[in-house]
Order: sequence, then C-alpha cells, then structure tokens
Amino acid sequence: MASDSYLKRNWKLILNLVTIGALLLLIVAVHKQLAQTLHDLTKVHAWALLLLIPIEALNYHAQAKMYQGMFDIVGEKLRYKFLYKLSLELNFVNHVFPSGGVTGISYFGLRLKRDGVSAARGTLVQLMKLVLTFTSFEILLLLGMLILSAVGKVNNSIIFIGTAITMLTFVGTGIAWYIVADRHRVQSFFVTTTRVLNKLIQVVRPKHPETISIEKARPMFDELHDNYQLFKTKYQQLEQPFLWALVANVTEIAAVYVIFIAFGHWVNVGAVILAYAVANFAGLVSVLPGGVGVYEALMTGVLLAGGVPVGISLSATVMYRVLNTLLQIPPGYYLYHRNLQNKPQPADSDFRS
Repeated sequence: MASDSYLKRNWKLILNLVTIGALLLLIVAVHKQLAQTLHDLTKVHAWALLLLIPIEALNYHAQAKMYQGMFDIVGEKLRYKFLYKLSLELNFVNHVFPSGGVTGISYFGLRLKRDGVSAARGTLVQLMKLVLTFTSFEILLLLGMLILSAVGKVNNSIIFIGTAITMLTFVGTGIAWYIVADRHRVQSFFVTTTRVLNKLIQVVRPKHPETISIEKARPMFDELHDNYQLFKTKYQQLEQPFLWALVANVTEIAAVYVIFIAFGHWVNVGAVILAYAVANFAGLVSVLPGGVGVYEALMTGVLLAGGVPVGISLSATVMYRVLNTLLQIPPGYYLYHRNLQNKPQPADSDFRS
C-alpha cells in the first residue's frame, strides 16, 4: 500500500526519470554516428540540408490536419495549433519508447482524455491515423517499384520485399477492420489484450494481478466500436484525411531524399521509398529507441540492392537519422515535459475550436 501511495504521489517524477533515461540511452546509441555526421557536414551542400526544416514543418502540418479531419467526423472540434503540438509530442514518445507504436497510442488516448476527449475516441482516431498512413503509403510503394522497374535494376529480393510489405499492410489493415467491425470481437480482442498486459505488469507488481480493470475498460471497448460505426457511416469524409496522410508520407520520403541531394547524388527515388518502408517496418519491433542500428543497416542494405553505392547510402542514412532526430526530438520533449508539469485542463479549454 505504501508503494502504491508513493507511485500516485510521484508518478510525474518517475515518468520524467524514465524519459530522461531513455533519452540518455538514445544519445549513447547514436554518439558515434553523431560525431561522424558533424564531420560530414563540411562535405555537403548546406542549402539542401536546410530544406529539411520546411519539409518537417509540412509533415507535422499534414499530421495535424489529418487528426483535425478525423476528430471532426466523431464530433470533436479541436484546434489546429493544439494538434500540431500533440503530433510533436507523439513523435517524441514513439521515438524514445520503442513499442511498435503501442506507447504512442496509449499516450495519445490518455493525453486527450485529460482535455475532455474520451480515451476510446482518441484511441480510435490514432488507429485510424495509422490505417490511413499505411494505406496511403501503398501508393508510394507501388510507385517506387514501378520507378525501379523502369529506370533501375530490380532483382528478385527487391520484388519479394516490396510485395511482402504490401501484403503485410493490407492484411494488417484488414484484420484491424475485422476486429473493430463487430462488438463481440472488439470485446474479446481487447479483453484478451488487457489480460496479457496485466500479466506482464504483474511481473513488476506481483501483488496486483489486475492493474488495468477489465470491467472498467469494457465501456471504452463498446465506445470504440460505436465510434467505428460513425466512421463507417461517414467514410466519404475520410477523403481529406487520407490526402493529408499521403502528404505526410511524401514529406517523409522527401526528407530522406534531400540528404542524398546534399551529398550531390540524385539516386533512384524508388530505391529510397522501398528502403524507407523496410527500415520503418523493422524499426517497429526494435528494442532500441528509434530502431537505432536495425534501421540504418536495413535501409543501407535495401538501397544497395536498389543500385545505390554502399558508401553514399550508409553516409546519407546516418546523416538523415541524426539530423532528423536533432530537429524533432527537442521540441517534442519540451512539449511532452511541459504537458507532464501542467495540471489537468477543464473540458472547455482552448484546445477546442
């Protein structure tokens, strides 16, 4: 009981310490790459690197507009500025805490619940965001494979990788829709997931077999299904969020490509698209923050298979990772940390339109 009381009183401090620890781990993991990148900055075209700033700004603009459109569908009028900042926070959480996006989904729901949006709506919007992002990326992936076929050398491994990612995306999206479409399936899936999470938490808290109350969570599962039905009846309104998801994906690829331009190489964009897809899919299951190591190795390998020389592909990949992290993590951490320090806001806070 004493430990529970301590956790309740000091949860912000503990979360801050965990976050700082994760940040330190990230810095240690990339310190060699950081040093090399700083050295390589003297050899590249600075004007091309400066393009990263407007590209990343446009990326977060697209994410904020995508969220705004989906919240409009479920009857939540949220301010663009609030959602832009929340996108930065979410990127920080997903980057520092490797969990395949699960931590980000949880944080998103809890963050919005504090401001008067139900956890179920927040969770569903975040899931929908992932679905739109993955499905819109299919367009770029197919385009990339066509470009590789037209102007590059495509071997069997590249075709297999591209096809596998495409199938995984479609199958994963189909499974998600299948589960959420039926109230009983939603209950069964999330109750099972909650029980598994409780078992994992019990390893750390052996005296608490049910940290997450299943009975208290059941209404949220029902609301999740109800909100899905709302999306289903207003599916035509998803057109604009889908287009913003496509813009977000295009800017992600553009951010990688300008690094190659900075090195003076106009490489096959199809190879960059496929390499980006493989690296990000693998990064979802990495145990290190941001998929450090796994991301760079796979991206370099796919670029090499797509005809990009190993020297330039490795240098550009590492520089992209370091510069992208330096641009995004500090503002994300600042907003995340400030949010932890703030007291809960009333439902009519200025986060609403």
